[in-house]
Amino acid sequence: MKVEPLKKQTFCRICEASCALEVSVEGGAVTRIEPRQNHKGTLGFACMKGLAQGEMYSSPDRVTSPLKRIGDQYEPVSWQTALQEIGAVVRAERQESPHRIGMYVGTAAGFSLLHPIFAQGFMEGIGSRNVYSSATQDCAHRFAAAQEIYGFPFTQPFPDLEKLEFLLILGTNPVVSKWTFLQVAHPVQRLKSILKRGGRIVVVDPRETETAKVAGEYQSIRPGSDVYFLLSFLNVLVGLRPPAETLDAQFFDGIEEVEALAGDWTPERTATVTGIAPGQLRDLVVAFCQAKGAAIATGTGLGMGGQGTLAQWLVEVIIALSGNLDQEGGHLVGEGIFDFAAYAKRKGLFARDTRSRVGDFRSLNGAMPGGILADEILTPGKEQVTTLFVTGGNPLMTMPNAERLRSAFGRLKLLVVTDIYLNETASLADYVLPATSPLERPDLPFVFPLFLGLQSIPYLAATEAVVTPPGETRDEATIYTQLASACGVGLFGSKVLQTILNGLTRVGLWRGRGFPQRWLLDRILKHNKAPAFNELLEHPDGYPLARTKSGSFLGKRVTTNNGKIQLAPLEFLAELGALVLPEDDTKTSGAFRLISKRRHNTHNSWTQNVASLTRGDNEQTNVAYMNPADMATLEVAPGCAVDIASAAGRIRLPVAALQTLEPGLVSIPHGWGHQHAKGLNIASKLRGANVNILASDGPDGLEPLSGMAHLTGILVTVTASSEPVNPNSWSGI
Repeated sequence: MKVEPLKKQTFCRICEASCALEVSVEGGAVTRIEPRQNHKGTLGFACMKGLAQGEMYSSPDRVTSPLKRIGDQYEPVSWQTALQEIGAVVRAERQESPHRIGMYVGTAAGFSLLHPIFAQGFMEGIGSRNVYSSATQDCAHRFAAAQEIYGFPFTQPFPDLEKLEFLLILGTNPVVSKWTFLQVAHPVQRLKSILKRGGRIVVVDPRETETAKVAGEYQSIRPGSDVYFLLSFLNVLVGLRPPAETLDAQFFDGIEEVEALAGDWTPERTATVTGIAPGQLRDLVVAFCQAKGAAIATGTGLGMGGQGTLAQWLVEVIIALSGNLDQEGGHLVGEGIFDFAAYAKRKGLFARDTRSRVGDFRSLNGAMPGGILADEILTPGKEQVTTLFVTGGNPLMTMPNAERLRSAFGRLKLLVVTDIYLNETASLADYVLPATSPLERPDLPFVFPLFLGLQSIPYLAATEAVVTPPGETRDEATIYTQLASACGVGLFGSKVLQTILNGLTRVGLWRGRGFPQRWLLDRILKHNKAPAFNELLEHPDGYPLARTKSGSFLGKRVTTNNGKIQLAPLEFLAELGALVLPEDDTKTSGAFRLISKRRHNTHNSWTQNVASLTRGDNEQTNVAYMNPADMATLEVAPGCAVDIASAAGRIRLPVAALQTLEPGLVSIPHGWGHQHAKGLNIASKLRGANVNILASDGPDGLEPLSGMAHLTGILVTVTASSEPVNPNSWSGI
């Protein structure tokens, strides 16, 4: 008699969409993953990456026991040995200075609830300021703007997709990459629903993206010119809606400054930089103002262009001045299971009074810019970083100037990586600690939907572990509790708390589970008067919540010192005052602007080791996309090798034609170049080059307001190569 597979409900933890999934399990293994068809929040949608997770996490390449590097090889060791030996080095280095110990926290950590909390607690116990995160590669500009404008970095007003009449999409491609911060599943359906009810969507981008094709309206813009476009947008807006007449002084500071902010930045002045005709820009602003509810969606493209914080600030000012902040059909400010912003203000969380040793950058969200990590390792001094923990990330693939960072990692006394694979970074580690996958642990949604209500369709969810963790893998809460004990510190600097957590972890390990994650998750819910964990499990189609209300934010939940929106932060005004119109530096022969690109079948550097996602010939490598006219000028045919060079480095890739790409641009997907990975037996055999070799690091290479790396709009030269692409090099050279 055939036994039907057991079906379990869970949700994806790859991106903000958090799509509800139905997982078939046979013999303790995942055999199939499908979207949860009737889920209230994710509408029966899941992308190909989410559906391939079973293959990703059951890979024979999984690290399932602690590994220690001996020479060029890795050998399994016991947890006790790994923890003791790591602890001995950390104790010795910490006696010199706690700042000699650093940590890099990657995106995979961010989409789990307990992982980043316990990693942060470990570093607070160490007493080091040197925490670096993947945020300064993709989203720190939004945090920096929100900190100054709203008083809290995670206060992120979001478009009211259910009610808006006009949506401007700038620097993001949600059809492929989903929404930034906001939970929006099934992006194509959601965009089409706006159009169906008579709304209008305009995409402003250097490339006619997949989203632009759905929207039906596209306006090209030159890379890196977003801030000039927004200044002219504001210039026209101020004429239509004078701030003194539009903004209420009881809710806003800086009203007079806003009026003068964009006075000189007329559409005529910026047209040569943006490529947008003055008449087109004016028509866009008029339509935006006339709509009964208008919003602006932004993403990584805006932030990685070199002036992301200024650009995001201008977006927030435009939303406020147009009367669309805290308004139905405009931008709403979500409410989670508790008021996280008010709690953080009371507790002094994420204070920005800490400065980096190199570059004098301010800490943002408790983290320093990733682009100065190599400098902190290579610059001598008592507080020089000598010991690094990497958790849930692969900085050698995601950070700028990857070649220099790789060299810097070779200078460390100790590199410890917590991961599921021997990826590029783990392949340099002294110890690799095997972590559980998202399918192997209980969980709640991550911080943004749970604590901040960043959901277009509000609901709560919970998940049990779908399968048993393999081998000796442990969850990150267990790992960082044990590391803190081995290093002689208390999580969050509390020895009392550490004693309690040690006891809970020992009991959990004795029972074969580790730290009692479900117990803590349930306590978080109950403490905040939310439905209990068990109750959420009884709602596999989502526990519905009330829709975010307009009028619930202004004058009520703003956490600046005086409770008002700060429209004109002094540091931003100073940076804007120094802004000048750039000259066109692409007129030099062979000069292009490099922009980023995402592909449906890959997610950053995570999924190239999944055979089903990289099976086709065109999925074996990334390529340099160019407009056919530019290819003709360079006399290169599709598939020919080209060398792409910047001030930071050089890579070689095959070229491919992309008609929707504007002339003068080259577009390269990131996350490729896995040839240095010792434990990715599929990805390391693929071709492709690491595009972040072309990005500059160091203090001079970063955006000063947020520490963001400049990863798009980079000036490069492109030349036909007389040599073929080297498939064994992560640069292709």
